[in-house]
Amino acid sequence: APGSPSLLQLADLVLVDSTAWFADSEAGVDVSDLASALRHRRRLRIQYRRSAENQASTRVVDPYGIVAKSGRWYLIADDQGNGRLFALERLSSYEQLDAPAALRPSETLRTRWAALKERTEGQGRVSVTVRLPENGLDLARRILGNRIHDVSDAENGWCTVVVRYPDIESVRQLLQFGDHIEILTPETARERISQLARDLVERHSTPAS
Repeated sequence: APGSPSLLQLADLVLVDSTAWFADSEAGVDVSDLASALRHRRRLRIQYRRSAENQASTRVVDPYGIVAKSGRWYLIADDQGNGRLFALERLSSYEQLDAPAALRPSETLRTRWAALKERTEGQGRVSVTVRLPENGLDLARRILGNRIHDVSDAENGWCTVVVRYPDIESVRQLLQFGDHIEILTPETARERISQLARDLVERHSTPAS
């Protein structure tokens, strides 16, 4: 209608980033419906469950758009002025409010995504390369989730996987794979996992006191 604000193009609201974060999950809301709703540039009231919580909570957010990252969809929005990634499989419902979205001047979906992506990837300062049997990849996804940065094609039944950790000490998580894993690099990670394994052997070589 004359005088009404023009709708934004979907290309300004949906961004597909095909580079690897390893995830395999389904969106909890219809992505196309949400994308269409975002064209109105209004605030959203969402029901969202954080990964560490059992129940969803209600929050009001200012959305920039949605991003697809290796099979997982995210709503990119400001939550009380702070940029956030909301995984759509944990977003159970949303409602458009009458108020326009309060977005940062000169910021777009792409600039907000770039900043959030850099912040998220910056949490993994140590890249650890490991070798896993191909049939162990499903277990790796469940245990490691988004810490997996890259997975090679299988060769002779084995895959090379790059895992990102905030520090070397975090490699103790890889003990869950038992003898189905080998750390290739860096050498400091190999040494740490070797020391942890020796400590386990020593602790279990005598009866418990």
